[in-house]
Amino acid sequence: MLGGLVLAALVLITISFRESQDGPLHTVQATVASVLQPLEVAINRVARPFEDAYDWTAGLFGARDEAERLRRENAVLQQQVIQNESALQENVDLRRLLEYRNAPAFPADFEPLAAEVIARPTSAFEQELVVSVGSAEGVRVDAPVVTREGLVGQVTRVTDHAARVRLLTDEQSAVSAVALRGGAGGIVRHGQAGDSLILDRVRKDAVVKKDDAIVTAGWRSGPLASLYPKGIPIGRVTYVGQLDTDLYQQVQIRSDVDFSSLDSVLVLVGNRPTPVLP
Repeated sequence: MLGGLVLAALVLITISFRESQDGPLHTVQATVASVLQPLEVAINRVARPFEDAYDWTAGLFGARDEAERLRRENAVLQQQVIQNESALQENVDLRRLLEYRNAPAFPADFEPLAAEVIARPTSAFEQELVVSVGSAEGVRVDAPVVTREGLVGQVTRVTDHAARVRLLTDEQSAVSAVALRGGAGGIVRHGQAGDSLILDRVRKDAVVKKDDAIVTAGWRSGPLASLYPKGIPIGRVTYVGQLDTDLYQQVQIRSDVDFSSLDSVLVLVGNRPTPVLP
């Protein structure tokens, strides 16, 4: 049957090509076409909404795929921007630390180790952080930790490649300090709230004024020396007062160090006399 149909089709095609335009086969084709034309128009009208719906659906899925691709590309670009900004800030911080290392005020008996802060305090009650250098790099317990802005704290625990640092704002911290103008001495301790600091045990006859710079006292006696070298900035005086019943002056200090956003620090190591007191 299939062969017969194919043969019949070839015969009809051959006759159609050979006969003239007004031949009977062409007349039949024109008649059939004129009869089927209304049906073709009706079918097209019925099928058009379905074709439009298909095109709209395909376009919708295509738009969704494109939007998803653009969102992924945008997320990648945002991550790259964040990484670039982080690298730029880290470069700025390290450059500032290098400038402080080469400054005349840097302690001569110490070698600095640049360290990244890898863990910050998780609450207001935890005043410690972790840095990325340890005993393998020469860090020891009690090593001072500083930035260009001033004293950060001291190392309290060391592993091979990390060290825990107690911040100056911790309640257990205590640092011998003096005012650059007037030479009034005392002990810098944690204040009553947040990261506030006080200069404790300042005699009543000592001269201390607002905006006076406070630095580490640093002392040495033979083979012994204080934990902190002399002249490391601690902060500036924000308030001075006293009552008749007070044994010492009330001196409040503000540190220039932002303890909540430290990214890199310098750990001071090297050969020095055995420390005994802050």
